[in-house]
Amino acid sequence: MTIRSNIRFVLNDRDITLESVGASDTLLDFLRNDRRLTGTKEGCAEGDCGACTVLVGRLQDGALHYEPVNACIRLLASLDACHVVSVEHLSGPQGKLHPVQQAMVEHNGSQCGFCTPGFVMSLYALWMGNPDPSETEIETALQGNLCRCTGYEPIIKAAKAVTALGNPADDTLTLERESMTARLSHLRDGMRVDTSKAGSRCILPASVDDLADILQETPDATIIAGATDVGLWITKFLRDISPVVFLGHLDVLRRIEQRDDTIHIGAGVSYTDSRAVMVADYPHLGPFWDRIAGWQIRSMGTIGGNIANGSPIGDTPPVLIALGATITLRKGSARRSLPIEAFFIDYGKQDRGAGEFLESISVPRPKAGVRHAAYKISKRRDEDISSICAAFNVTVVGGMITAARIAFGGMAATPKRATNAETALVGAEWSEAALLRAATALGDDFAPLTDWRASAEYRLLVSKNLFRKFWRDQQDSDAAVQLTA
Repeated sequence: MTIRSNIRFVLNDRDITLESVGASDTLLDFLRNDRRLTGTKEGCAEGDCGACTVLVGRLQDGALHYEPVNACIRLLASLDACHVVSVEHLSGPQGKLHPVQQAMVEHNGSQCGFCTPGFVMSLYALWMGNPDPSETEIETALQGNLCRCTGYEPIIKAAKAVTALGNPADDTLTLERESMTARLSHLRDGMRVDTSKAGSRCILPASVDDLADILQETPDATIIAGATDVGLWITKFLRDISPVVFLGHLDVLRRIEQRDDTIHIGAGVSYTDSRAVMVADYPHLGPFWDRIAGWQIRSMGTIGGNIANGSPIGDTPPVLIALGATITLRKGSARRSLPIEAFFIDYGKQDRGAGEFLESISVPRPKAGVRHAAYKISKRRDEDISSICAAFNVTVVGGMITAARIAFGGMAATPKRATNAETALVGAEWSEAALLRAATALGDDFAPLTDWRASAEYRLLVSKNLFRKFWRDQQDSDAAVQLTA
């Protein structure tokens, strides 16, 4: 196999080739320290404040997609064959302001200015994809950007005014899309990339088969898709994560297939890319999906990564457990499938052997008579880590509950089913009383811990209350269906 030892990408309008890149090198440090592009700011260094927002363009099955990302936790080696766009690239002839920037000026969208470049880049990404957004769409796009002094009202007004000042069809990224696609296609040479700096090693497999081979050769490697978790190992814990094997560039792992009875999701599919397909079958997941971090994290973070890191407070595992999802693990050419709940063994321990990796997730498509819900409880509504996640999947036939799958995150050392509560429901009449009786069984299912997010008493009480909320939400849904019938 031919191996390339450098990282190649396009930064604004320049081709970049880096002969040595370390596993912990971030895009933010490269922009600010190496290239002196200091419009991109460092705030939280954990993907929470949005001050470091840039756009990254990548090819997916030949099509060029741009998405906002947090440069502070985007690892430099993962940018091979990508187009990085920083705020400096928005400047027009003779320094003319971009329409997004001009709208921010005219509507007083900046006060101290530190956060402004990040807001501009998020609004730029929104404008390019949706020139006439609703206020809700604007707020969703800005979930990952924190402003401490200006306030969001003038920024939202600026977002609504951008299209009056310019047309996305005339934007540089639009006009150069064809030529940029050709440039990135040329950079995607199909080679394995293996580069290092001062003993810190980065590997980008040439294919999924090559990924399997590499992990057998290097079973202790850190596997990275979006780095939304691992990035904090670097910036907050100063951990040495070398050697690193990246998989976010592998198209096969970024594909979603809607089959007759399942949704097949590659392990590298991001939250953003999975949303439309999941919501088409499960509409209740729309509001839930939009509360997973902010837009930048949803663009980088992956469903597979959220499962594989085994966090007890991951947002998607309770939902996928309740839906009856299965996962496929691969080691070399051998594959095995298991129910997702069986993957989580104990805190920090998953059923994944050395050299084995998560390849895909299969989610059953909905069946008649099934009622679903997913809830996230957190201190902030947007862009916050869950105190509790809960997901319900209850089958009702002829007014009787014939099956139930209920899962919680934040209630145990792993995402876990509420088996005693499920047993209490099966065979009962579909009623609020039956759900409240089942809720009392949660004390037998879980013994939650107290931490800074929530006390054990709070977690148990809120979890019980969610059974009542589930009933009431279902009644509201039934009433809405009757009104539209």
